[in-house]
Amino acid sequence: MIYALLLIPAIAAVLSLIVRSNIFRRIILVTAAVSHTVITITAWNKEANPLLNGWLMLDKPGLLFLTITSVLFLACSLYAFGYLAGESGRKEQDFEEGIFFTNAPAAIFCACLLAFLTTMTLVTVSQHFGLMWVAMEATTLASAPLIYFHRHHRSLEATWKYLLICSVGIALALLGNFFMVIAASAPESNDKSMILSVLLQQGHLLNVPWLKAAFLLFLVGYGTKMGLAPMHTWLPDAHSESPSVVSALMSGALLNCAFLGILRSYQVCLAAGLGRFCQDLLVLFGLISIGWAAVFILGQPDYKRMLAYSSVEHMGILALGVGIGAGATFGAMLHAVNHSLTKAMLFLAAGNILAVYKTKTTKRVSGIMTIMPATGIIWIAGFFAITGIPPFGIFLSEFTIVKSMIEQGRIGIAVAFLAILALIFIGMAIAFLNMAQGRKDDSLQIADNPDTAISVLPPLALGALTLMLGLYIPPVVNNLLHDVAVIMGGY
Repeated sequence: MIYALLLIPAIAAVLSLIVRSNIFRRIILVTAAVSHTVITITAWNKEANPLLNGWLMLDKPGLLFLTITSVLFLACSLYAFGYLAGESGRKEQDFEEGIFFTNAPAAIFCACLLAFLTTMTLVTVSQHFGLMWVAMEATTLASAPLIYFHRHHRSLEATWKYLLICSVGIALALLGNFFMVIAASAPESNDKSMILSVLLQQGHLLNVPWLKAAFLLFLVGYGTKMGLAPMHTWLPDAHSESPSVVSALMSGALLNCAFLGILRSYQVCLAAGLGRFCQDLLVLFGLISIGWAAVFILGQPDYKRMLAYSSVEHMGILALGVGIGAGATFGAMLHAVNHSLTKAMLFLAAGNILAVYKTKTTKRVSGIMTIMPATGIIWIAGFFAITGIPPFGIFLSEFTIVKSMIEQGRIGIAVAFLAILALIFIGMAIAFLNMAQGRKDDSLQIADNPDTAISVLPPLALGALTLMLGLYIPPVVNNLLHDVAVIMGGY
């Protein structure tokens, strides 16, 4: 099963480079996405069996993040089916700068998308810290050409910034791997393996100072890829300049992969009795990220960059939830699901808006509800969802985290958290509502039906899922979230 999850998108990536027909290439993309999702669903009913001497295994944390990745990729592949019909290899004009640029060929785009899925899948099934590091670096290499799909000078700048900053982060994570090896090399240890299960069994034998240093390096290194402030500086540019379907995958799936890398090292620290040390660091970086995002969301003139800074905020909430521990850990796992669904929905809706208005400047967009009512409804629903308004799922996950803070007597953190969320709500409300309402710009040249089924149904389905999770969590999902929370030291 694990081999199928890895080989199907990898083979499909090669096929997409070989076939010459654009329609066949898009069919391959969607078929691989459907197959991947079906196999992932079947994995819920199967017992985890280690492969390659324990290097590969789909445990419960991996299954959670693999499911998020697979569902998002399926929605994005369906959206891309229509997107690639008119975007690939076409010369376009930047109406704000008055220059022309050419999009990348569809073959490269599809191949990199599928390679991106392969590498993210490898992250979720890796049980060896070295292999997980290789997979994490591979996600960078697979996704970099996707950022440069619009061959514009801003896209090139964003791509290089992504490669350089994430490479520095991944180098720090590599150093964390070296420190983990030293921590596991105690004379009392019988097996100096870097496989997660072995490290957990021998947690009491690990060298504590070296393990603390390893976790700090993992937190900063993988935190760079996750988008935690102040290491997040690549994220606004990459998310803003990427095609919206790529932004949806990066924000909803890629950041989770980096979060999983941090959680793996956190598991080892818990086994070694270093839970409080790690939690204090996670709370610190979580609060910094949420506060940093609030500053840049207020008055943000670019709506795609606003969504990018919103991702920085929500990655901070994930770190904060795990750092608070207890019931907040469950809230953080639920929040990972809700944020991924909601943010992907918003980025796909932003792609629809950009296709019609030809600008990412918030002030130049108005009357979405009049011009493209279906996208307008998704846009406003996404705003309510991402800012934690009931009955959407993010309200429930944030409420769970705040409830745990209060139960533990951490009132100061809870007040600061809620105050920052209120500021973010105000900043996003001004932008979203002005874009949705207002008068139609008569100078816009708009197609008869800008809201096509292929552009509306994928984000609509994602929105329906996050609405459902705010009203009802299926028992099988609830059990998995609780199991992952327990593994991470919560409940």
